[in-house]
Amino acid sequence: MIEWLIIITLILTGIALIVAEIIFIPGTTIIGFIGFGFASFGVYLGYSYFGTNTGTIVLITSILVCVVAVGIAFKSGVWKKLSLKKINEGKVNQEFQIELQINQKGRAVSALRPVGKAEFNDKEYEVQTIGDYIDAGSSIKIIMIKNRKIFVEQSI
Repeated sequence: MIEWLIIITLILTGIALIVAEIIFIPGTTIIGFIGFGFASFGVYLGYSYFGTNTGTIVLITSILVCVVAVGIAFKSGVWKKLSLKKINEGKVNQEFQIELQINQKGRAVSALRPVGKAEFNDKEYEVQTIGDYIDAGSSIKIIMIKNRKIFVEQSI
């Protein structure tokens, strides 16, 4: 009796991990391999404890249960409840094109090493230096705006 409990537990755990791999965390493969290992070991124990006929029944039943479980998981749409439905269409520094100009002065809000935050006209922007490090609180000026990136240097 305990043998059946061990076999069923191993196979069901393996199937649950395989379904989790396919539906919830695709691409990691390690969870699927672990699940396959559990299910395979359960089938192996079925052959080992009860012989060829019963082992084959355990194997076929395990495969059918796995296929049905995956099918039910896909049809129920359970992954839709966990998936992201909104699309982020915003872009960094989207509004700066009109407001900011070359040689405009501002202040580094964070340390620029070489990327950080700066303030121009009481608004924060993500800025980048050409390689120099600039400490927070330093006076800076815009030297170039290219591809939605604001390049700055320390102002004297």
